[in-house]
Amino acid sequence: MAALQLEMQRGRYAALAIAAVVIVVGIPLWWKTTETYRAWLPFSEISELDSLQLQLSVDIEVVFSRGTLTPEQQKKFPLSHVNQKEHQVDAKTGLRYKYETRYRTATIMEEDALNQPTAAEADLSLHMLSESSCGSVVVYVIPESAALLPEDVKVYVGQRRTALLRSPPFKSSWSLKEVLSNLDMEVEQVVSTMSFSHQDIVAALSDRVRMAKVTKESMADSMRAIKSSPGYEITFSLLNPDPRSHSLHWDIEGAVQSCIQPLLNKLAPIANFSVDSQILYYAVLGVNPRFDNSVSAYTLSADSLSHVINPVEARLGSNAASSNPVLNFLLYVPDSHHSPLFIRDHSKREVPSNAFHSPRWGGIMVYNVNEMYGPEAERPVDININMAKVMGVFLAQLRLMLGVQHTHPPTGFVLQSPGSAGLADWELDRLLWSRSVENIATASTTITSLAQLLDQIGNIVINDNIAQQVSSAVTSLQSAVAELEAGNLAFALQYSREAILASERAFFDPSLLHLLYFPDDQKFAIYIPLFLPMCVPIVLSLLKIVSEAKKKRADKQAKSD
Repeated sequence: MAALQLEMQRGRYAALAIAAVVIVVGIPLWWKTTETYRAWLPFSEISELDSLQLQLSVDIEVVFSRGTLTPEQQKKFPLSHVNQKEHQVDAKTGLRYKYETRYRTATIMEEDALNQPTAAEADLSLHMLSESSCGSVVVYVIPESAALLPEDVKVYVGQRRTALLRSPPFKSSWSLKEVLSNLDMEVEQVVSTMSFSHQDIVAALSDRVRMAKVTKESMADSMRAIKSSPGYEITFSLLNPDPRSHSLHWDIEGAVQSCIQPLLNKLAPIANFSVDSQILYYAVLGVNPRFDNSVSAYTLSADSLSHVINPVEARLGSNAASSNPVLNFLLYVPDSHHSPLFIRDHSKREVPSNAFHSPRWGGIMVYNVNEMYGPEAERPVDININMAKVMGVFLAQLRLMLGVQHTHPPTGFVLQSPGSAGLADWELDRLLWSRSVENIATASTTITSLAQLLDQIGNIVINDNIAQQVSSAVTSLQSAVAELEAGNLAFALQYSREAILASERAFFDPSLLHLLYFPDDQKFAIYIPLFLPMCVPIVLSLLKIVSEAKKKRADKQAKSD
């Protein structure tokens, strides 16, 4: 009997020891070895980015030339004036525009530059004297009677960051405050033309705000331009559907160097560009043009243009070594059986450029060559393509694809052509403002979405690399917002590019794919067959020990009674 009790006591101790080992050692060890590693993330700073308040600061310098102010008015010049405008786009996005205007009189050298015979020469001379910083605007106020501008021209905007403003009629009895207040409206129109407009900035925030907040024109420009990217691939393709009839020659290398490369050099702060070209033989359009007897030519209607791209795109190929978006520019030379070929718009009128573009894809130009040779010409006919004509069309399409928006200046404004550079300095500034805001909006949306995803799915691994990318994106975003507030446009763009790159690397990291992890119900289905056979004897033994202890306590209490 004593041996039986000793054996039972030994069994109880063994069960308790096993249970203690499982609870004290087994469960913590299993918990530690199967826990999901989640590196620290700055969730508090990310939550602050969910409510985005941007301030865009523009430095404006108004320079009065000789004859615009009286000596008494010049003595009372204010050093500077700050004007702010606030716009609450939605509940989580606000905009503040800060315009800091400095006033001064023109120097002797600037007066000499303003005495040039033409406004273009004056603009160049002023640029040679001093170069304005990126994002700034300089307005030279010239006398109302000055012959530098034609009579019907109120404002001349040059290729740089300077504008010539004809002075409004001032009364000699006006105080300086009245003169400046009368001039503010004119200066504001110049600044909105050369830097940014409110609708342009709201359109750049399209990733954060509802489309109802954006005008149709600004949204159309935003949807036409390709999304911001660290690099772009530009491909020029010559389509020759009838090589037996036409032997086409195009100096694409020289044309790119003279027409396209200057624009790409100016856009170097925004992205990296690579350019290639190809010739595709027997490449035809996906639609059959219709012959119009009234003009004795074949025509493509606007409704059929959407069916042209897909069949041709299959022949273009792609660069598998690059993940950058591709912009395609196609020059199509119709075969002799479908020449001449003209493109018509929705109003049934011929398009002057005989070209069309597809948003965020590229453009196609039809180049007719039937007038370059007679019916008795020996086939194939050697044809040299006029690359100046072709590149003029492709350059205009490329500007639209890259987000250089078409500016609609107020009445009385004259905008100088950018010339061989392909892009004026103030046009570059407009693009930098939009791209900086767009990058900040996209990166902040990406980071906040990633934070919400990681917060909702607790078993996703957050490794150190992802944490580093997230922290880098948050830091770059904060720096970009600060630089915008300080008016340093170039640095703001640089930090915004770093932010969008880091945020997308973190968001699209393969380890964050939630399909790689088991849901909780599947985890129970796996663990129960493993732990249940082991836990049942231990639990039953513990229940038996508890039952015996209660019975022994009851017997002891009964004896004492």
